[in-house]
Amino acid sequence: MPTEGLKRKLTAILSADVEGYSRLMGNDEASTIHTLTAYKEAMTALIKQNRGRIVDAPGDNMLAEFVSVVDAVQCAVEIQRELAERNEELPTERKMVFRIGVNLGDVVEENDRIYGDGVNIAARLESICDGGGVCISGTAFEHVENKLDLEFEDLGDHEVKNIEKPVRVYRVLSYPGAAAHRVIRAKKAVVKKWRKMLVAAVAVFVVIGAGAVWLFYFRPPMEVAFVKRITAPLPEKPSIAVLPFDNMSGDSEQEYFADGMTDELITDLSKISGLLVISRNSSFTYKGKTVKVQQVANELNVQYVLEGSIQRAGDRVRIRAQLIDGSTDHHIWAESYDAVMENIFDLQDKITKKIAAVLEVKLTVREQSRFASKKTTNIEAYDAFVKGWEYLHRDTYYDLVKAIAFFKEAIELDPMYSRAHAALAWTYLRSSLRFEWHEVPITKHYQSRLMARKHLALAMRNPSSTAHLVASKMALNRRRYKDSATQAQLALAFDANDPDANLNMAQVLIATGKPEEGLDFVNKTIQLDPRNMAASLSAAGLAHFIMGDLQNAATMTERAINHNPTVVSGYEMLSAIYALLGRNQDAQAAYENSLKAWNIGYFPAELITIMSFFLVKDRQVADRYADGLVKAGWPGKPSDYYKILEENKLTGDEIRKFVSGHEVTVYEFGMTYWIDHSENGRLKDLTRLRDGKWWIEGETLCYQVERGRLKGLNDCGEIYRNTNALPESKKQFLHVKDYSIAALTTEE
Repeated sequence: MPTEGLKRKLTAILSADVEGYSRLMGNDEASTIHTLTAYKEAMTALIKQNRGRIVDAPGDNMLAEFVSVVDAVQCAVEIQRELAERNEELPTERKMVFRIGVNLGDVVEENDRIYGDGVNIAARLESICDGGGVCISGTAFEHVENKLDLEFEDLGDHEVKNIEKPVRVYRVLSYPGAAAHRVIRAKKAVVKKWRKMLVAAVAVFVVIGAGAVWLFYFRPPMEVAFVKRITAPLPEKPSIAVLPFDNMSGDSEQEYFADGMTDELITDLSKISGLLVISRNSSFTYKGKTVKVQQVANELNVQYVLEGSIQRAGDRVRIRAQLIDGSTDHHIWAESYDAVMENIFDLQDKITKKIAAVLEVKLTVREQSRFASKKTTNIEAYDAFVKGWEYLHRDTYYDLVKAIAFFKEAIELDPMYSRAHAALAWTYLRSSLRFEWHEVPITKHYQSRLMARKHLALAMRNPSSTAHLVASKMALNRRRYKDSATQAQLALAFDANDPDANLNMAQVLIATGKPEEGLDFVNKTIQLDPRNMAASLSAAGLAHFIMGDLQNAATMTERAINHNPTVVSGYEMLSAIYALLGRNQDAQAAYENSLKAWNIGYFPAELITIMSFFLVKDRQVADRYADGLVKAGWPGKPSDYYKILEENKLTGDEIRKFVSGHEVTVYEFGMTYWIDHSENGRLKDLTRLRDGKWWIEGETLCYQVERGRLKGLNDCGEIYRNTNALPESKKQFLHVKDYSIAALTTEE
């Protein structure tokens, strides 16, 4: 019987992938992105016309259900016809050709996700197709053979990866745009009248791969050029990509475990300073796809590729791994390992050390000691952690909520599991930026940041790269620039191949006035994670803005938005850059795009709020950015924003003198409230009727309330004189916390 939340059903699946995307990007990136966007709109319209509905999918798949299998095949044919007609208007170097596979088979449905052999076969069919073609399985053929005015070519049985039995494959011939259309177009004209299938079936549309139009918006394909104009020879040190290990357990529920083990190997290998390891984000774009190792090595610019499979049955685990030279396709090393779950960490270390030995990479003393240090001895805690890590990488708000639940479970099973605490802190920090603001109360933003602080402190008992990364970001939010830089360096010392740590270092350097050095780390991030570039390009845009190169700042920010249009901060930056360049119409359009996100949030769309999130230390740069924002249409005066200057920071004694025994008026995110600070350390939030305590910790003012979402959480921050306050304003002090800047004043 299926487990709770799971059900099986017979489903038709359509898999589509664009051919030669890296070549297209190399020819003309802007034109390619424009064409992809137009094709996305066309495909979306055709899916809807054929009664399609997008559903969630595991990994990098995008799925859409249809009313019938006939609708699925009809949709595939109409897509190829539409795209073929569009290609006729394009020069050869810009033509965009897709391959499509259709299968009818069993899938497992879990909530809004489907997966299983039915989906896998569809992906394999797509890889068999010629560009511009449609291939269908024998089961799909049986349902459409006499119901559509199409002709088919029997391609015979094919052995496909991870599928036990051969799959019968048919190629659709008779429609314009099909790769084999030239074979029969002189024999028969295409009939455009379609007959609907009477037998009820469900069809699903799957878009897989780096070049797929839907996926383009979430995990963009690789660019050929880096941010700076550099060539792409193989790195000097041995370079490796770890492809997602295949789940051979015969149980789709173990997919997370196979992915988790792959991720663990990537993490362990990336900690070896003598290796360059491609990130999980880029490696996992190949999940579920049949690709040649040489293609992967070429697209990710690495010398070696590690692939394998994992089979888990009860307490037993078998791992098969093979290391391949990407330039020659020769197998360098292959081995099988068997273990029980309680020895899984030793097995991971054994594989990692073996790869290092084969590649003749010497481990440092520190690296050897890290392998000797166990992450946790509780297998159930590790299992929960792996599940959480999988959801963390999906990076939507609702997936992050699921990740939080699993990390909490891991911590309940092993309270000393420092890596789980670090991952939980990282997830809380990210979730605070991913809220569906119209559904989540504003206090949830505060709570997430303070929970991140709480678990960061617990993670620092046995720090990791992730812990130092979170510490660096939280220090930067508080304008503690030296602390942020120190923590950024420590994160890289733990894991020099972590793209998040490299990007964070870039952002810290850029924020502290070292944009050229920051761009070096931007390029390193892109090298490590070439298929996930939006954040890197945004950082590059800011670096060029700081250097005064507004044209390149605009170009980089535009590219960031093209890679991920959901990052609304890019439109905010563009509005300021365009305004400063005198491109007023473009500035207005960028302002309106950015305003859409602000209008569903809790933060007021005004200059003082936006500049609270602008973390650049140089006040001249901040003044220029504020000027651009106001010119673009954002409410406020260019000089009317909070300026955080180190020389204006209060000491602990000065803070005590300011608040003790006083009622303080607080202005924060467009809200005004009052807090009474008694001399004995008690506080009363007079507006929200909450009691608690206050204290001075070093040079910070700390609060802790005793009711509500923030109950028991420490809320600390430095106090600065607001010397730039307008004469009529009473906002004379600034409380810089993890989640906001609050303006404070007292009545003397």
